[in-house]
Amino acid sequence: MVSIVLASHGAFAEGILESGSMIFGPQKNVQAVTLTPDMGPDDLRAKLLKAIDTFEDKDQVLFLVDLWGGTPFNQVSVLLEEEGHENWVAMTGLSLPMLVAVYTARMGTDTAAGVAKEAFGEAADGLKVKPEELMPAPKAAAAAAPAAAAPTGAIPEGTVLGDGHIDYAYVRIDTRLLHGQVATAWTKQVNPDRILVVSDGVSHDDLRKNMIIQAAPPGVKVHVIPVSKLVEIDKDPRFGATKAMVLFETPQDLLRAEKGGVKMPSVCIGSMAHSQGKTVINQAVACDAADVDCLKAIRDNGTEFYVQKVPADKSEDIWALLKSKNMA
Repeated sequence: MVSIVLASHGAFAEGILESGSMIFGPQKNVQAVTLTPDMGPDDLRAKLLKAIDTFEDKDQVLFLVDLWGGTPFNQVSVLLEEEGHENWVAMTGLSLPMLVAVYTARMGTDTAAGVAKEAFGEAADGLKVKPEELMPAPKAAAAAAPAAAAPTGAIPEGTVLGDGHIDYAYVRIDTRLLHGQVATAWTKQVNPDRILVVSDGVSHDDLRKNMIIQAAPPGVKVHVIPVSKLVEIDKDPRFGATKAMVLFETPQDLLRAEKGGVKMPSVCIGSMAHSQGKTVINQAVACDAADVDCLKAIRDNGTEFYVQKVPADKSEDIWALLKSKNMA
């Protein structure tokens, strides 16, 4: 696995390392190196080498640096020029979107150069402005791309695509619905055609609905729909070629969908927020008696549950967790 050094002026690198762990889970072979006011260039160089010495793979190292031309970048540049470090690569403009993109890319890429190439575009896309009208217009491409074929209209009713059934590739209960951990780590893991956010409350709340749509990862369509709509499209064979990630806000919404005929073989419990009257089960999940009864009803319908916040975490048995709190 490609090794990563985060280098910055001050504690920025340490902070962004912690933020990345909240979204993607703890990562191996990643070190933060900081330049403090009492340090000189040689001191920083020694810290960089000490960090690299902890890595399992010292041949493929990617440096994510805060500022082009600053001392951290200059010392990294010196290291890159040394003989034997031909596979070391540096990127500047360190940001959380960049770090998440790099974490994702190195899951399937074995070289620092490959990770940098794959992550660069997504990291650059992380720079946005709200209100959107303040975003500068993109520069015109050197050559116009061929015009996309015009849509031929809606698929006729009764058409069967694929096997006529939605592929529910990943189903999750998450109080926060679509957020950083889901929009980055899980979407990359699952690679869905579209994300279905299923919530009666959110589907009728234009503000929350728009915020969720704006949080969508590049290239993935997001639809915020009520439970009744999911029940409807589940029976429509025109959605048979769809690979879907489905997000429920509560187990109660999931139970209503299953009572409507939607069958979810496996469901990840990613987050159930704590509120008054609920018992904390682990860092991400809190339940009350009504939640437990609901989960049992879904289980009795043949659905299996597992608890997993991010892909890097080990999955846990919800029933063992509940039993440990005398709730199962």
